[in-house]
Amino acid sequence: MKYYIKQKVFSLKEQFTVKNEDEQDAYYVEGKLFTLGSKLHIYNTNNEEILYIEQKIWRFLPEFDIYQQGELVATIKKEFRFFKNDYSINGPDWDIEGSVMAHDYVIREREKVVADISKKWLSWGDSYAIDIQDNSQKELLLRAVIVIDCVISASRKQGSS
Repeated sequence: MKYYIKQKVFSLKEQFTVKNEDEQDAYYVEGKLFTLGSKLHIYNTNNEEILYIEQKIWRFLPEFDIYQQGELVATIKKEFRFFKNDYSINGPDWDIEGSVMAHDYVIREREKVVADISKKWLSWGDSYAIDIQDNSQKELLLRAVIVIDCVISASRKQGSS
């Protein structure tokens, strides 16, 4: 199943609408404004919170905890590499390959592609497609992609300051 994320271009806070392949809203992501570290809430179409993502502060490289119903379910960390953007995911046995900064990468589980992420270059604002091959893990894959996007956004902000 395909999902599409388009970040709002002119906004005072992080906001994403995740649409399904029929271009209907599937999830809504909203970040907290003026907080120490990123804090994101993911809601379904009934406005029920399904996930909470919180950036750990005082870390050399970005690290995010993912909670579901108040329980820690995964941690995503950016790893230190000289010529490559690598991420580790504590939880599922996934590997991330490709150009993460360009939103052109795949997520593999034991050599099998479970998600393919690609940038949509012809749209206004940051937009990209997420093609999920394993529908049983769709929410976990979507939140992993959202966290990676937060890391990219934070890296770009640090680079511009």
